Amino acid sequence: MDIICVTNRTLCGEDFLLRMEKLASAHPSGMILREKDLPEEAYRQLAAQVMHICKEYQVPCILHSFVDAALELGADAIHLPLPVLRKLTVQQKQHFRMLGTSCHSVEDAKEAQTLGCTYLSAGHIFATDCKKGLPGRGLDFLREVCQSVSIPVYAIGGISPETIESVRAAGARGACVMSGLMQCEDVQEYLKAFQETHVCASSQIENKEGETYAV
Repeated sequence: MDIICVTNRTLCGEDFLLRMEKLASAHPSGMILREKDLPEEAYRQLAAQVMHICKEYQVPCILHSFVDAALELGADAIHLPLPVLRKLTVQQKQHFRMLGTSCHSVEDAKEAQTLGCTYLSAGHIFATDCKKGLPGRGLDFLREVCQSVSIPVYAIGGISPETIESVRAAGARGACVMSGLMQCEDVQEYLKAFQETHVCASSQIENKEGETYAV
C-alpha cells in the first residue's frame, strides 16, 4: 500500500526538520508539506529545506496551497485546495508532474479528474482528532469515489495499520497519514506496520464456503 505522509508541525513532539529527516529515511510514497497556516514566504523557506531532505532520500515532496512558492522553488508536485486548483492556468499545470486535491464528494472527485489531477485524497473516512465532532464519511463513500474516477485515490482521516486493509478493499491506492506519522515514536516501525498488515491480508484467500485460510 502507498502511504503518503501529510505534515503538521504543531503535532510534532520534536524538531520538525529532524522528524522530516526520519520520515524521508523511512521512504514513504511521498510527503505533503501541508503547513498552510504559514505566510507564503515562511512556507517557501521551510519548503526549500524539506525539498532538500526529500531529494536526499529520493522521496517525492508535494508542496501545498502556495502555487507561486512552488513555481519559484521548481517543485514538480503540488496539492491544492479545490478552489485554488480551479484557478490554476494550463501553463501553471504544465510545471507539475504530480497534481492533487482533496475531495469530499463524488462530484469533487470527478471535477478533480477533469481539471487534470494525477491523484486525489478523499475523506475524512474515519473519525479523527483532526476533525473533532465530525463523523467520518465511511468506506462506502470511499468506494463510490474510487469507482467514479480513473486516477489514484488516497484515503485520509483516521487511517491506521488497523484500518488500512479496509481502505485497500474499498479501492484506494493507499492512504494519507498525518497524526500517526507526526507523533509515533518509531517512524520506521510505524510505516512497516502498514505494509505488514497488507501482506498478512494478501496471504489469505477465501474458499467456496467463505472461510479464509493462509497460503
